[in-house]
Amino acid sequence: MFQYHCLNPIAQIGLDKFTDNYEKVEDADKAQGILVRSAAMHDMEFSDELLCIARAGAGVNNIPLEKCAEKGIVVFNTPGANANGVKELVIAGMLLASRDVVGGINWVESAKADENIAKTAEKEKKNFAGTEIQDKKLGIIGLGAIGVKVANAAKHLGMEVYGYDPYVSVDAAWNLSRDVKHVLNVDEIYENCDIITVHVPLLDSTKGMINKESISKMKDGVIILNFARDLLANEEDVLAGIKEGKIRKYVTDFPNPTTAGQEGCIVIPHLGASTEESEDNCAKMAVKEMMNYLENGNIINSVNYPNCDMGVCNQAGRISIFHKNVANMITKFTAVFGDNNINITDMLNKSKGEFGVTMLDVEQPITAEIVEKLQNIEGVFRVRVVK
Repeated sequence: MFQYHCLNPIAQIGLDKFTDNYEKVEDADKAQGILVRSAAMHDMEFSDELLCIARAGAGVNNIPLEKCAEKGIVVFNTPGANANGVKELVIAGMLLASRDVVGGINWVESAKADENIAKTAEKEKKNFAGTEIQDKKLGIIGLGAIGVKVANAAKHLGMEVYGYDPYVSVDAAWNLSRDVKHVLNVDEIYENCDIITVHVPLLDSTKGMINKESISKMKDGVIILNFARDLLANEEDVLAGIKEGKIRKYVTDFPNPTTAGQEGCIVIPHLGASTEESEDNCAKMAVKEMMNYLENGNIINSVNYPNCDMGVCNQAGRISIFHKNVANMITKFTAVFGDNNINITDMLNKSKGEFGVTMLDVEQPITAEIVEKLQNIEGVFRVRVVK
């Protein structure tokens, strides 16, 4: 029986995927798996029972990834599960910025007492005149699950689309419209595009990438959209660009005191993935990842350990070893099994940065003595007997 704990409300359609071999518990210290959305976990102490954390969403800034890796706790996210919801809001953001729909709505609200509002509107509407997005050049920085969907939708809306991503995956490339212009230098997007939307993770290399320098390269009257992470933009520089007339509109899904209520900013209350469908999809994917790991040891969509998939174990035993990514580890592991006359029938070793995972299927049951010997090898964080 596996036990799981929910730090946030998780869509029931996802929890219904758990079989009778799973029990929901209120005490996180008793759980082998934790499901989370936005709850902050950096100050949490994790019990030795905890094997994995599944984030029902893409961003994992609320989870201490390295701390978890060093304890052999696998952290999953759900890439692509909420991509359609975010894509639709990005398209909406483009339209709101291009047509000044928000300004028009606010004017109607302010003039609601005018008995001749229809006639007045005919005079006032010129103040909210905008431009169409058809034939405009859209630059997409980051061609992951969301970026690809935005690119393809924009092509169908008649836009000329530029995409930049030096690390675009094979899956993303296959799904990307062949009409999208894949550029090799982000400056091509800054210099050529009327609308720029950012879809990259928040890393040291991407933090504040929309700044005074990059803005200076952009076309006058550019529209910038940020539905990825608020810290990707230096918003003081963005406000300066708006004041100077360089930036026409800045659309962000991340409210903060810098941009809230500022002229030229359309600030949305983090609604990108807040659809019933997105929450359902994220919950279902997170539960599926957790079950596959707890039952089979397989790691799919982890953010702190490499993906490892050996299917269902048909041998007497399966073991997962979480360790530092250093030389000679596999030799030490196999020596332990060899010394105990246990035959290894299958093995998989993968690494991700400083961390590695080795999975082994064996013909004999795995004893506590073997686990202890493996655990005592320098550089091993955790030994888990899957079967």
